[in-house]
Amino acid sequence: MSQVFDCRDPDRRRAGLAAAAAAFRRGALAVLPTDSAYAVVCDAFNATATAALRAAKGRPPGTPLPVLVGKPGVVDALTRGLTHDARELMSALWPGPLTLLARQQPSLVWDVDPTGTLAVRMPLHPLALELLEATGPMAATGANFAGLDVPMTCPDAQDQLGESVAVYLDAGALAAGRASAVVDVTTAPPKVLRNGSVPSEQLLRIAPALVLSEGAG
Repeated sequence: MSQVFDCRDPDRRRAGLAAAAAAFRRGALAVLPTDSAYAVVCDAFNATATAALRAAKGRPPGTPLPVLVGKPGVVDALTRGLTHDARELMSALWPGPLTLLARQQPSLVWDVDPTGTLAVRMPLHPLALELLEATGPMAATGANFAGLDVPMTCPDAQDQLGESVAVYLDAGALAAGRASAVVDVTTAPPKVLRNGSVPSEQLLRIAPALVLSEGAG
């Protein structure tokens, strides 16, 4: 049976974080708030866990999964060939609404993205960051079943994912917002695939060489 923790209560928050970390270690799923929506997460290096995450969402095997990190420095262990522009974007916008599409380190043994790239970001939410501090990188995606709206409340996530998730961390209703900006840093110059909540002008001030994609808003 799923455990639900109201993390607005300090004692329940502590208990919830401990339960989520334990679920992570045994390859189970958890739901937590991020700065854009509630997300379902698991150990990025546990193939059984990532398979369960895809199944919970109704996604086929091999569907790429983004990864959340708790510190910018972790990215160097997960990716290769990060450019100066990529690091400037990370410095300016992390933690926050920026996803980098980078090349994976070839030595990594995982299945988050069979294409050899990696979508990675550092979320701006204290609960997510505290759990990441305890667990390390997490495979993460919206806590919605395929084709349904991404949930902005924990009960909505429960309605969609049910008992497939071991631990739900409820931080209340999240403010409606746009998704993160997505920048492809596998190319030179890097290319904006989606502006999301970051205006093009702001991205260009940080990294003037960026190429803006048509319809990237």
